[in-house]
Parts: sequence; C-alpha cells; structure tokens
Amino acid sequence: MLIEGYRFLDAVFMTIITITTIGYGEVHPLSDAGRIFAIFLILISFSTFTYSLARLTQFFVSGEMKEYFINKKIMSTLDSLSNHVIICGFGRNGQQAAKTLLGHKIDFVVVDRDSNNINQFKHNEHKSLLYINGDATEDVVLKEAGIDRAASLICALPTDADNVFIVLSARALNSKLQIISRASNATSIPKLKKAGASNVIMPDRIGGTHMATLVSKPEVVEFIDFLSGEEAESINIESIDFKVLPKEIQPTTLSNIMKWKTTGVNCIAIKDGNGKFIINPPIDFLVEEGMKMIVLGTKSQIAAMKQNVG
Repeated sequence: MLIEGYRFLDAVFMTIITITTIGYGEVHPLSDAGRIFAIFLILISFSTFTYSLARLTQFFVSGEMKEYFINKKIMSTLDSLSNHVIICGFGRNGQQAAKTLLGHKIDFVVVDRDSNNINQFKHNEHKSLLYINGDATEDVVLKEAGIDRAASLICALPTDADNVFIVLSARALNSKLQIISRASNATSIPKLKKAGASNVIMPDRIGGTHMATLVSKPEVVEFIDFLSGEEAESINIESIDFKVLPKEIQPTTLSNIMKWKTTGVNCIAIKDGNGKFIINPPIDFLVEEGMKMIVLGTKSQIAAMKQNVG
C-alpha cells in the first residue's frame, strides 16, 4: 500500500498469494522497490512457515500436545477442588500418604519437583493422579494447588529446612489449614511447631515404636493398622465436632447423642476443649462447646450419623 499505492484489498490479496506461493500474478505491475519488498516478504514468510511446521510436528511427535491437554485438565480440576489435601514431596512417605487417602476416598493433589516419582505412582497406582510438577517452597505453586481452599497439607520432603519453609508459607496463605509435617531430626520439631505445624511426625521413631509394639501387643497393633490403613473398607474411626450437632440436642449427654436417630456407632473417646482425651467416656458424660467425639463404626453407620448431624 505504501510503496505501490495498492488498495487495502489488493494489498491483502497480493500478500496472501505471495506467502502461500500460489502466485496468480501481480494485481498491478510492481516497481523495482515493490519487487525488492516482495523478495524479502517471500524469504521471511517461507522461513516462518518452515519453522512453524517443524515446531508443530515436534509438538505432536514428542507428546507435548498430549501433555498440554493433560495439564490443562489438571488445572481445570484443581480450580474446582476444595477441602482437599496437598501433599508436598512425593517420596516414600508422600506416596504412602497418597495410598491411604485413596483408600479413604479423600481428594488430594501432589506437589513434587521430581517427575519420576509422579510418573511411577501414576503407572502403578493411580492413572488420574492430580499433580503439579513444581517446587512446593514457592508460594505461586502452593496457590496453584489451591492452598486457600485446602483443608490439610502434608509436608513430606526429606529436608527439615524445606519443610519449615513450606509450613511458614502455608500458614501465612491459609490460617485455618491443618498442617502435618515430617521431621528427620528431633531438634526440628519445635521449629516446625513454631512455624505453624499442627502435628509433626518422625517416621523413624514411629517405625521403631511400631515394630517394638508388634512384639509386645501384636493383635492390638494389627487391629489399629487395619482401622487406619486403606484395607479398612468396612470399619472406620471419625471425629464429630460438637458444633455440627443439631441445636435441639446442644448441650446434652453422650447417651442422648448416641440415641438420637440411632445409627449404631460407638463413642470410644471425647476430646475436650483443652485437647485432653477422655477414653471410653461414661454414658452420662455431658458433651459441651469445644468438644469432639471420636466414634467407631462401619463406614455406612458413620456416614448415616454425619448425615443426621448435617
């Protein structure tokens, strides 16, 4: 248009037939300046077309297209997720936590830098695993995982310093979040607690205690393992908060709560407002504000009770 004075439509037509190498012929005869411009247009457009075609071919052949749609689907699912669990670090401890959550049908998302851990778990355990391949110490990654809508976070990284950093960040992003962190050294426990961890677990200590208890009380430990493991399809333990009880039975005795729309569950403990547990409470025990009942029953019984109390 500038060099030859073409109309807009003529200029567009000439450009299209040139870059597509169709070449119907010139709309109007070109001057020397117009021909030089056409030469550069052909070279540039051909190079661009060749590069684009090569990249598109690579995109399909290397599986990037498939990965793109998988990531898009994961991010779409994460945007709609709430009250879920975020697992930071997907080594042995993180994978075991994931298996247990799968057994209890609790939604979770995994955050790990090592794609090998994620791919191995997807291949062997759960093909539709929700994951983010990134660094959990970065706030932006935790936000992608829906930290503001999550109910709990599990820090299972092997380095205590990384776990402390994640706990600090997570607590700042969600003050109501339940945070369970791994610790390798006993000296890290108070630091993690101070950073905002709700509970701190030392896998080595628990493993040693567990093995020793299996020697002294094998049946009891096996039963507890059955209750807490993914194999426990029929039996379950659940906590019921006082505040979810219907107003018409607040406060009242444990006997009235257990009889109200009876479901067959048993109360095995009560946690009072100070965090103290009352084991096997008497039937006339008064359940008040701030308390939680620990009940035992089949999954269907507990589901019925939870439905009754809303």
